[in-house]
Amino acid sequence: MSRIKELYYKKVVPAMIKRFGYKNLYEVPMLKKIVVNVGLGEAIEDPKLTDIVSSDLAIITGQKPVVIKAGKSVASFKLRKGKPIGLKVTLRGERMFDFFDRLTNFAIPRIRDFRGIDPDSFDGRGNYNLGITEHTIFPEIKFDKVKFIFGMDVNFVTTARSDEEAFELFKSFGMPFKS
Repeated sequence: MSRIKELYYKKVVPAMIKRFGYKNLYEVPMLKKIVVNVGLGEAIEDPKLTDIVSSDLAIITGQKPVVIKAGKSVASFKLRKGKPIGLKVTLRGERMFDFFDRLTNFAIPRIRDFRGIDPDSFDGRGNYNLGITEHTIFPEIKFDKVKFIFGMDVNFVTTARSDEEAFELFKSFGMPFKS
């Protein structure tokens, strides 16, 4: 069992039951999945970029990304229907908890001038969205071997019914929010 999952069952669940007065263990919010998205507008000119970013994203997440293709052609962007424009990885289970652990304890603190992540990025339904500008903050990426620096969006999907419940869940996990 991963460290985060163990923390969830031993410390987070009892604290959340006490704080919100849940009557059932299954009412306590939990992390369902983490979706990591990378937009590749630059891949229109350089198709090899998709492979480079795909391999780095696979190293970061531990799972092979899915290529997202354009749904329709847009002439002003020189975009044709069916061309790759992004990558996506959906993490669940142990890989999700391992990624969350590495993200919160190793990667986020490596951000230059880091003062905490924004607590206002909840969507109103208990899900949290985080934008990362450089993938080089992950310790798995060797900076000398990087050919292209890219950013990513990380979406945390929870079973929480409100932003307050989700905020407490993430705070209990050790997510470094701004105060």
